[in-house]
Amino acid sequence: MPIKSLLHLFILAAIWGASFLFMRMAANSLGPAVLIELRVALAAITLFLIALYLKQQKKLQPLAFNAHLTHFFIIGALNSAIPFLLFAYAAQTINASTLSILNSTTPIWAAIMGILWTKTKPTITILCGLIFGVCGVILLVGQGAIDINPTSSLSIAAALSASLSYAVASHYTKYAPTLTPFNNAHGSMWAASILVMPLALFMPIREIPSTNVMFGVLALGVLCTGIAYILFFKLIEDIGPTSALTVTFLIPLFGILWGHVFLNEQIGSNTLLGALLVIVGTMLVTGYLPKKLK
Repeated sequence: MPIKSLLHLFILAAIWGASFLFMRMAANSLGPAVLIELRVALAAITLFLIALYLKQQKKLQPLAFNAHLTHFFIIGALNSAIPFLLFAYAAQTINASTLSILNSTTPIWAAIMGILWTKTKPTITILCGLIFGVCGVILLVGQGAIDINPTSSLSIAAALSASLSYAVASHYTKYAPTLTPFNNAHGSMWAASILVMPLALFMPIREIPSTNVMFGVLALGVLCTGIAYILFFKLIEDIGPTSALTVTFLIPLFGILWGHVFLNEQIGSNTLLGALLVIVGTMLVTGYLPKKLK
């Protein structure tokens, strides 16, 4: 992998790892619905402004939102509205470190769905990866990563369901209309904004947010969603979608780091070991293994 692409990969992982920090900061004061409506709306506006620039440079095809309305609402729901809302709900209870690790189970969910959908027998490597991933999640949940109670149990389920939603979205894209990655992101963000808006109207903010919270929301929408998509598209263009997927392995490392530095979240041995098991499990089910271990 070229040094430039490797640098982009680490920058993207750092940005997406920070998204859980910002959700953790804002979820309790704004509530999940308002927080995510601001996130997707800011991302949509950011992508719209970038689209205007790219059109002026004649580097972008028309969005054709109405022509692909059903597609944009499906991908907007599965890849943005539903998982973002679930993670925001979970962020009220679960720390940023644990959220980022649970997010990295997406490829594991995708592998399970692939096995069930195609009814193919999983290989020993994939089975080992699934076992590692499940053990990692159990370790995170069961040994003090968070206090177990009915509320936090629902938060855990919400975070895992969010990752499952991402996995469903990845399988849907195999049968979806062929559009450019930028137009998929742009159209889906507008669709997600429309989907989340009714919830935001009926679930108002709980308290007046602080300046730090609003800066965090701005960063979440513009940087962690809008700009992050641009970096991701650039990686796909430069090194291909398979190699770009390796960002999944790096996000928990930055999620743990930012949570510790900015929110003073404690990094226990269970967190590190749980993260390691989830990452190794993800590497096994996606085929990313050192040659000597294959």
